[in-house]
Amino acid sequence: MSEKINIASLPTFDMAECLQTEEDVGNYLTLVLEEGDSSEWIHALGIVARARGMSEIAKDSGLSREALYKALRPDSQPRFDTIARVCKALGLSLSLRTHTTPKRRIRKVAAA
Repeated sequence: MSEKINIASLPTFDMAECLQTEEDVGNYLTLVLEEGDSSEWIHALGIVARARGMSEIAKDSGLSREALYKALRPDSQPRFDTIARVCKALGLSLSLRTHTTPKRRIRKVAAA
């Protein structure tokens, strides 16, 4: 017969502890971003900030620790400027790429 496991005795999983390298961080944030849930991505950015040290990220982004925690809560809706500052403090840059879908024609705008 199998032994019963007490769930309360299991260790708590903390994603921040798994983010050991820059590649880990990039892969994690990309994966979460590709899921398409902006709230989860903000939360993931908060996990990365916590892994790097919230005080240091707050200082480098020009935000207070409290403002940083508030901005990176899963239910928050931070301004793009805040996200850009946090990303810069984390040593990350944001970029866009097109999907590999058939090319669409871009409508030309007539000059006024």
